[in-house]
Amino acid sequence: MNPAEWLARAARRSPEAPALLRGAEVVATYAEFAWRAAGIAGALRARGIGPGDRVAIFMTNRTEYLEAFYGIWWSGAAAIPINGKLHAREAEWILGNAGAALAVVSADIGSALETDVDIVEVADLPAWYAHAPMAEPAPMDAGDLCWLFYTSGTTGRPKGVMMSAGNIEAMALSYFVDVDDVLAEDAALYAAPMSHAAGIYNFMHVMRGARHVVPASGGFDPVEIFGLAASLGSVHMFAAPTMVRRLVDHAKATGATGEGLRTVVYAGGPMYNADIIEAVEVLGPRFVQVYGQGECPMAITALPRADVADRTHANWRSRLGSVGTAQSVVRVEILGEDGSALPRGEVGEIAVAGTPVMLGYWENPEATAKTIRDGWLWTGDMGRMDADGYVTLVDRSKDLIISGGSNVYPREVEEVLLTHPAVREVAVVGQRDAEWGEIVVAFVACEGALDRTALDAHCRTNIARFKAPKAYRQIDALPKNNYGKVLKTKLREMLATGD
Repeated sequence: MNPAEWLARAARRSPEAPALLRGAEVVATYAEFAWRAAGIAGALRARGIGPGDRVAIFMTNRTEYLEAFYGIWWSGAAAIPINGKLHAREAEWILGNAGAALAVVSADIGSALETDVDIVEVADLPAWYAHAPMAEPAPMDAGDLCWLFYTSGTTGRPKGVMMSAGNIEAMALSYFVDVDDVLAEDAALYAAPMSHAAGIYNFMHVMRGARHVVPASGGFDPVEIFGLAASLGSVHMFAAPTMVRRLVDHAKATGATGEGLRTVVYAGGPMYNADIIEAVEVLGPRFVQVYGQGECPMAITALPRADVADRTHANWRSRLGSVGTAQSVVRVEILGEDGSALPRGEVGEIAVAGTPVMLGYWENPEATAKTIRDGWLWTGDMGRMDADGYVTLVDRSKDLIISGGSNVYPREVEEVLLTHPAVREVAVVGQRDAEWGEIVVAFVACEGALDRTALDAHCRTNIARFKAPKAYRQIDALPKNNYGKVLKTKLREMLATGD
C-alpha cells in the first residue's frame, strides 16, 4: 500500500478538515494537502523521477516536510529523510551513497550543501503545487522501498535502513492496537525532528484525517507546547526522555497541568523510573513508552498508558522500568550467542522478527547478513524478559551513546578527532547525565596540553554539533588489554568514580 493512498482517501472523505498547521494557524486543509502532494508528484514525474528512484529531504521542521513526503510517495519514489542536525558534509555523503535523484531542502541548512544532486528549496514548492498533478498515487507493493533512513553504524559510516511500504503499514496498524488510538479531532505535534520517530508517526494521523501541527518555532519549547496543547486540544506528541523531563520541570515551575495534551509517546533513550513516576504525578496518565529502532521502526515493544500509570500491581515498578511487551505484529526473543532462546529472566540479546523488520541495509549485504540471521533482527541491545513477557533493557549495543534522544556512535567521533594533528589516541564514551540521559566524553592522549577550543572547532567543522564531545579528559595513554584493545569499561569506571 502506497502511504499516499491514505492521504488521498482522507482528502476525499474530509476535504475541508484542517490538515497542516503552523502553530495554531491552518495552512492547508486535507484537500489542499492532497492537491499539493499530487502537484509535487507531477513535477517529479516531469523530471523523470518515479518508482525505483530516491528523493531526499534535508529540512528543519516545517509543514512542507509532510508535503514533500507525500509528494515523493505519490510519485512512487522512496523518501530519504536526512537528519537536519547533520553537518552538510554528512548530508552530502548520504545523498551520494543513496544515489538520490533530487533533494528538497530548507535554505537554513540546505544552502551549505555542495553536491551534484538537483536541489529544490522550500521556496520553490509553490510552483510545484501548481504543476499538472498525478491523478492518483502510483501503486506500491508491500516489498517496495518507501523510506530510506540513515542511521550511523559502529564502523563510523551511516547505514541506509530500507523500509518497505509493508514495513510502514505494519508499524502504523500496530500503533492503533498496541500504543494509542487516533481520532479525527486529534493533533500530531512535531516538536522532535521529523526525519526520525516524530515524523514516522504521521501515518496514523493521516489515516484518520487528524491535524498535523509544527510549532512556529520549529522545535521544542515547553512554553509553546503547553500553549498549543491548551488552544488546540487533543494533542499527541513524540518526546525523548530529556524532553519529558523539561515538560515536567516547566509544569512544576508554572503550575501547568498539561490541559489539551492527550498522549506523549516517549522513546529514544533511558527513562529513569523516578522521572516517569514524577511525570505521571505532575501531568497525569498521558504517557506511553515505545521501543524500536530504525531497523524495526517503533514496533518492537510497547508499554501502554495503563501500565505506565499503574501503581497497584505487585510488579508495577519492574514493569515501569521495562520497555513493555511485544507489539502485535512481531515476535520478540532474548537470544544467546548461539542463537538459541534463553529462559525467562536471563540476559541476552534482544531479537525481533515480523513484518515491520527492514528489508536490509542499502547496498550493504555484509551488514544486513550480520544483523538479520535466520529471520531474526539482532538489535544489538541486551535485555531480559520476565514471565509475563515484559522486556527490560540492561544495556545497549556496546558503545552507542544516546544523548537527548539522538544516537551518537563513538567511532565516528573518534575518527574525526584522530585527524587533528595534536591527537595521539582517543576513546569516546557516554557519561550519565540528568538532563541529556548521556553526554559524550572524549578521553584524549595528545601532544602537549589539551586544547578544548581547538578540538571543538575541529569536530564542528566535520560532524554535527550534537555529536561533538561535551567534555574532554586528558590521559597519558588509553587503558588496553593484552590484545591492544581499548578498555572502555575502565574509562566508564573512571568517570563513575571521578578518578
